Amino acid sequence: MDKCAHPAGAAGAPGLSERQRKHLRALAHALKPLIRLGSAGLTAAVARETERALRDHELIKVKAPGGDRAARDEVFVALARHTGSILVQRIGNVAVLYRPRPELPGILIPDT
Repeated sequence: MDKCAHPAGAAGAPGLSERQRKHLRALAHALKPLIRLGSAGLTAAVARETERALRDHELIKVKAPGGDRAARDEVFVALARHTGSILVQRIGNVAVLYRPRPELPGILIPDT
């Protein structure tokens, strides 16, 4: 079980405590991946669709093709940085991204 718990690419998004990450991971458990990266990797179209999905859902799963683990991790971090979201978790080829809505968050997370 490989977890990436650092919000390195989270420009504009608040940092999360471990308790908050655990809560988000629990919420994300039942989710299906909304975004699937193809062999072209991170493209402008994928970034736009991820922006839309985060605006609509706040918490999403992104699935990347198998292959080089380091390259896959770079894509997930770059996608989080580009969308201003937090990389909550990465297990295998699936990542969980979170970005709260600024005006009316739909997901309430516990205090730190």
